[in-house]
Amino acid sequence: MFEWSETDLMVRDAVRAFIDKEVRPNLDALDSGEMLPYPILRKLFSQFGIDSMGEDAVAKMLARESAEPSEGGKKSGSPFGDQQSMMAVLISELSGVCMGMVSALGVSIGLGATTIISRGTLAQKQRWLADIVTLRKVASWAITEPDSGSDAFGGMKTRVERDGEDYILNGQKTFITNGPFADVMIVYAKLDEGDGADKRDRKVLTFVLDKDMDGLTQGKPFKKMGLHSSPTGELFFDNVRLGKDRLLGETEDHQGGDGRESARASFTAERIGVGFMALGVIDECHRLCVDYARDRTLWGQEIGRFQLIQLKLAKMEVARINVRNMVFNVLERGRAGKPPSLAEASAMKLYCSEAATEVAMEAVQLFGGNGYMSEYRVEQLARDAKSLMIYAGSNEIQVTHIAKGLLGK
Repeated sequence: MFEWSETDLMVRDAVRAFIDKEVRPNLDALDSGEMLPYPILRKLFSQFGIDSMGEDAVAKMLARESAEPSEGGKKSGSPFGDQQSMMAVLISELSGVCMGMVSALGVSIGLGATTIISRGTLAQKQRWLADIVTLRKVASWAITEPDSGSDAFGGMKTRVERDGEDYILNGQKTFITNGPFADVMIVYAKLDEGDGADKRDRKVLTFVLDKDMDGLTQGKPFKKMGLHSSPTGELFFDNVRLGKDRLLGETEDHQGGDGRESARASFTAERIGVGFMALGVIDECHRLCVDYARDRTLWGQEIGRFQLIQLKLAKMEVARINVRNMVFNVLERGRAGKPPSLAEASAMKLYCSEAATEVAMEAVQLFGGNGYMSEYRVEQLARDAKSLMIYAGSNEIQVTHIAKGLLGK
């Protein structure tokens, strides 16, 4: 694959029309937090039939698993099946205008729904999936804690203890996308068996919580440098009682390993998604800068005639080609049934996030004083792009994952 298909381009043009009508006029309200992203995302899903497509895919998947119960719990992947190319177009186009909306959407479906698909029983999938993939309900995915950061598993302090057939959950999660407004929460916690075992090595279990449960508190949205249209907050657990029906897989000895395994699979998908988001940011910065270089005049000529401006534009073009090729490679491998490994996804995330951040900062510089003003939007793109170097695991931890893949560690 070396270019978008005709279908992809049709989807792109339709998405751009939707963005021009529904997103751009509301950018200030989204960026201030006055407007939440979910109503616009639901309108997008409804207008493009994505909600119906997702619900139909879930219904077919559940029907197959009902007919072949021995296969239950082994399914994985996206609820949108082979529509990855369409979703890549959607993600990149939205990211170039309002990346926070993509973050909110990606966590809800790309992490929330897919974790239930890969780990849940048939009954659990029937209980939660359709509402999430249609955006009738918003999901969050809670693994990060105040004292863990990149040491997500080793530093995890949120814990569950057995209490008869139930579990009691205590702890805190932070930097949780959709956390303040989530209807459904995927929560990772260490099993405390009271045996004095090393806390770093305790089994990680994965639970599904619903809002308004006793002992669950959803904190207010954080104030952030960027991604203002993506609500981020804390979750607090104070003796939250969880039945076994909320433990994904309904067993502590899941056939695919403990919660660490599902989280690692999610890391791979999330980091690939960063590449799609980075492409959108670069495309938009590239477009804005080319237009500005043609229109802005200094000393009686367009600034695009100056070699230093041309150098900036040339570097943006190289970054755009490289990131686009990485996205195309992932899509082609997905069609061939050979998805990237965690190390390869980390390499893609590392490069694409750095490229997007550099391009966005250079866009601000090219615009000069105007670039520092929110009116010209490259200012917002620069703030949002920086999050990609931290989002889905900091770039420093990506280096470690890449090296481990190379060294076979």
